[in-house]
Amino acid sequence: METAIARGQGKSTTGAALQKATLECIMPPQVALIIEAETDSVNRTMMDLRHLVKTHGGTVTPTAYLFQKKGCVTFEKDEKNLGVDDVMDEAIEAGAEDLEVDDEGNIIVWTEPNMVTAAGDALQKKFDIKIASSDILWDPNEDTNVPVDAGDATDRLISFIESARDNSDVQGIYANIVQGNIEDGQWEDLVSGLD
Repeated sequence: METAIARGQGKSTTGAALQKATLECIMPPQVALIIEAETDSVNRTMMDLRHLVKTHGGTVTPTAYLFQKKGCVTFEKDEKNLGVDDVMDEAIEAGAEDLEVDDEGNIIVWTEPNMVTAAGDALQKKFDIKIASSDILWDPNEDTNVPVDAGDATDRLISFIESARDNSDVQGIYANIVQGNIEDGQWEDLVSGLD
């Protein structure tokens, strides 16, 4: 409990400030990953993550060029049943680059990373809608997405993501994947560990 409270304040349990660390790697089957961590010991965390990559058959190598950093604000669906068309003009004025509706009817607004707070606040105030989440994410470039098929490499990828999530320093895992020839249940297992 104390650890979670300290992390929320950007500190370790000893009171030291947490530092951000990013690891980029390629995992079989040629999937690019970006792993973001927040830690009191960058060297320890990077060593642990590099070891994890190696033991799961991957390679630590630059992959950020396969992604774009974007702001993402998700607004909860409410009784007003607002859609993309209802908020589009104000969203664009507030800095939105793209809008969509997810499967649950939530409105998702994509922005430049530096506009995420301004866009979220402006739309929340204008339409009196609740922000479900507001994040800065690594979004894979569409032309670099790798179809994931069933097989040993996918099983190892799932195992790697689960193991990385077990590291309490890991804050986000991003991958350039799309569903290939893989059952829906296994696909859900895979993407449930990603941000």
